[in-house]
Amino acid sequence: MPSKPAPIKKAAKKEPAKKEEEKAPEAAPAEAAPAEASPAPAEVEAAPAEAAAPAEGEPTPPPADAAAAPAAEEVAPAVDAEAPADAEAPPAEEPKPPTPPPPPKEPTSAPVDLFVEDKNDTSVTIIWSQPEVVGDSGLDGYTIEICKDGTEDWKAVNEELQKSCRFVIKNQTTGDRLKIRVVAVNAGGRSPPVALPEAVLVKEVANRPKVRLPRFLRQRYVANVGEKINLSIPFTGKPKPVVTWTKDGQPLDTKRVNIRSTDRDSILFIRTAERDDSGVYEMCVKVEDFEDKASLILQIVELPGPPASVKIVDTWGFNVALEWTAPKDNGNTEITGYTVQKADKKTGDWFTVLDHYHRLNATISDLIMGNIYKFRVFAENKVGISESATVAKEEAKILKTAIEYKPPEYKERDFTEAPKFTTSLNDRATTVGYSTKLLCSVRGFPKPKVIWMKNQMIIGDDPKYRQVCVQGICTLEIRKPGNFDGGVYSCKAKNTLGEATVSCKLEVKQPVVPDSEKK
Repeated sequence: MPSKPAPIKKAAKKEPAKKEEEKAPEAAPAEAAPAEASPAPAEVEAAPAEAAAPAEGEPTPPPADAAAAPAAEEVAPAVDAEAPADAEAPPAEEPKPPTPPPPPKEPTSAPVDLFVEDKNDTSVTIIWSQPEVVGDSGLDGYTIEICKDGTEDWKAVNEELQKSCRFVIKNQTTGDRLKIRVVAVNAGGRSPPVALPEAVLVKEVANRPKVRLPRFLRQRYVANVGEKINLSIPFTGKPKPVVTWTKDGQPLDTKRVNIRSTDRDSILFIRTAERDDSGVYEMCVKVEDFEDKASLILQIVELPGPPASVKIVDTWGFNVALEWTAPKDNGNTEITGYTVQKADKKTGDWFTVLDHYHRLNATISDLIMGNIYKFRVFAENKVGISESATVAKEEAKILKTAIEYKPPEYKERDFTEAPKFTTSLNDRATTVGYSTKLLCSVRGFPKPKVIWMKNQMIIGDDPKYRQVCVQGICTLEIRKPGNFDGGVYSCKAKNTLGEATVSCKLEVKQPVVPDSEKK
């Protein structure tokens, strides 16, 4: 009975695996672990163990060298069959390295730059900067602790952690001396504290008071009657200064003027201004033994009254001289000018002849002769012109003066002249049956007499001729001349100073007859 080939077959399979392990002796432990966990090699190793001891009575197995060849032939197909299975298997996952233990939590370093920002009689305001070293645990907030000077009984004044680097320690007793420190807190615990170098006295620091009068109030403040006055004057000083107001050195009339003061400013309020509210107002701020004062001048103005009087001083030609006096009421401000108007008694309409005039007298000119005029004057200040005017009691009448016209004397010029033709007659040609005109022009003074002649014979009143002479233009019209109307025509102009003659030749032609009519 032949021996079992399984041990030989499996042993042959194990050799390639050992060769692969020898080829990669430096492989990572992660790659060797799956190989050890694989079940196939375990079976291979177990099979020879079982075959090592044959049963009694069975023949001894042949040597390993003798059976190596057939075993190799049987192992080859087995290896080939298992190769695809090994190639398709997914790679084994790498094991994760063990998680290192978390670092220990540490508190931050101490806060820095702690100092007092402000203080008063009941509170102290402190500010600081965050620690230079915060660490991985971060910063949750701050605890502010205080204790009275001379003790070490530290107590936290904030119930919850303070997030910002500023804190107001309130509800303290005036005059106490406090030691103050700040501790930063995070998950690692409390940081070393930062404390003020000296104890703080709970008392407001006295600052000298100072009135900061606005620029527009440093000069005279002018307002109209009836306007609302609301002036705010800021000031500084600690503790809160005591503010007092006076007008012209006397206490204010609270029925007319209202004062409202805060820690930073004081407001002067007048609901409806009147002229009596004008004056010098003084504001005084006082802190303990220190004080500061500022004054402002308030001037309430309105329209002025009319001039006191107006009169006509003189009237001459087309001019009137006026004089007037300044108004009794200037509206609590200076008079800036006057407006003068005139009115014709016939129409009663007023017209402005002067405005913004600064003098108390004026001369009104260019008045119309024969009219009677009235005059009135208005006063004017920076608020406006007066509501009424003062009318002069007198009237100005511009009289008509007798005027004699003397025409200028001119030397007469002698315009007499002998006749002279300025345009002579021109020779003309006409056709039988067609009227024609002869033209010429002549001048002379006295007006010359014009005579027309034909062949030195005076034409006279022959109806065949029409003679016209207008403005020296002389025309002779020959109506439908015939064969015997041709000749020399002359025009003679004659007056007391002489005579002149011009001539021309008139040719009368026969009409042209077509050849067809001749036949």
